[in-house]
Amino acid sequence: MAAGRLSFSNITALAPMVRVGTLPMRLLALDYGADVVYCEELIDIKMAQCHRVVNEVLETVDFVAPDERVMFRTCEREKYRVIFQMGTADPDRALTVARLVEKDVAAIDVNMGCPKEYSTKGGMGAALLSDPDKIEAILKKLVTGVSIPVTCKIRILPSLEETLALVRRIEKTGVAAVAVHGRLKDERPRHPLHCDYIQAVARAVSIPVIANGGSLDLVKTNADIEEFRRATGASSVMLARAAMWNASVFSDQGPFPLERVMEDYLKYAIRYTNHAFNTKYCLCQMLRDKVESPLGKQVQAAQTNAELSEAYGLQEFYRRTQEQLQARRDALQSGSQPDRLVMDGDVATMAVKFERREYPPHITPKMFLLEWSRKEKLEQPQYEMVQRSQDRAFQSTVTLAEKRYRSTLWEKSKKFAEQAAAVVCLRVLGVPEGRIGEEDSGLVCKRKREGKMNGAAEEEARTKRHAVDLRQETDNSEAAAVANGECGLQPVGGSVEPSY
Repeated sequence: MAAGRLSFSNITALAPMVRVGTLPMRLLALDYGADVVYCEELIDIKMAQCHRVVNEVLETVDFVAPDERVMFRTCEREKYRVIFQMGTADPDRALTVARLVEKDVAAIDVNMGCPKEYSTKGGMGAALLSDPDKIEAILKKLVTGVSIPVTCKIRILPSLEETLALVRRIEKTGVAAVAVHGRLKDERPRHPLHCDYIQAVARAVSIPVIANGGSLDLVKTNADIEEFRRATGASSVMLARAAMWNASVFSDQGPFPLERVMEDYLKYAIRYTNHAFNTKYCLCQMLRDKVESPLGKQVQAAQTNAELSEAYGLQEFYRRTQEQLQARRDALQSGSQPDRLVMDGDVATMAVKFERREYPPHITPKMFLLEWSRKEKLEQPQYEMVQRSQDRAFQSTVTLAEKRYRSTLWEKSKKFAEQAAAVVCLRVLGVPEGRIGEEDSGLVCKRKREGKMNGAAEEEARTKRHAVDLRQETDNSEAAAVANGECGLQPVGGSVEPSY
């Protein structure tokens, strides 16, 4: 589809699916013939806290939460074909998120059909169906506030009259299209799809209608897609489960063998360093009743993308990809300007941001600085914190040997502000900071080894406290996300209802 304003007529789309609609699956669907791909539903409260980061190593645009978790990752390949779906119950917050992502996506979609509690308890998803005034307020705010198309996805209401009244009201907000899952909010895939409702909606409005919900009974192959379109009278078709099970359903040359589809998916997951638990979850969904096969058991046992690559015989692809990514990191590092030291009174400052992904698990600049100060027989570093009132961001100053160091950049958490200050101190002193790929200084690892050899329980306890400090903020953020109904990446397990 050419760059420009997205058309919703006569398209086939990958539906938004929790834990499935991440970048690897979206790119796979495009490869196999999907015209448009939706990301998984992302909650406005969490997205509003994100900052936009251009990831030059992966050649992606990442929207990163304060805990450094990537909530949404996209790339140039899908820029004009990816639709950002959000969960929201607040017009102003919806607009904030839409404006954050609008330069990197083709359209904004509001989820008004998810029946799951994490969405409805916050007044989002299917809960909006009983509040048409709020639906109208959200959609009008978005339509007038962003430069790209706005759409929404609904479920049908108990009566046809109620459903038609709602979609006519939605049409008047100026949205570009409406997707209709032809089931009530209490119905599940085992219940028959109400094609007659979708057909009536398509006749009642002039905007494109996208039919959804036919994966289990009506759409099993690519040839069924057109049949489903005719049966519903819709302009377009959206597929969830059929695409999740085998994305080659979008190809008129398919279906392709599942082994090939899974390998193609895994290659994208490796290329874009997809979270291993998310990669594993998607592969298990593709395996379906084969999840207890020898391959399925190997997939379930895997903890990393490297181990998943072994299950599929892709070790060489994984190795080459890691080498390419590391070469790109090295080239970017060597081509960048050295950090410029600027004195602010008696404080040495640099424009440094702490990037957690640049360090191994449980290794941080603060840990390196503490170990170095002990080695040099100095008093341990002292951190002072300030908070900016307008956005509640944090900045820390570290004092070591009566000298002070600070990053000029503000962080969204106290922990990260202290880490950034430690990075400045280490770089001014010319001391290793523990980044991935950095030559081993022995500062931390040696002490860990010595502690174990000498049976130094106190040293082990201190190391554990470091790890607990590092995890504390992530745990707090995840707990808050659950309370807010955030539905990002989660460990494998439990049931899934992706076709919202």
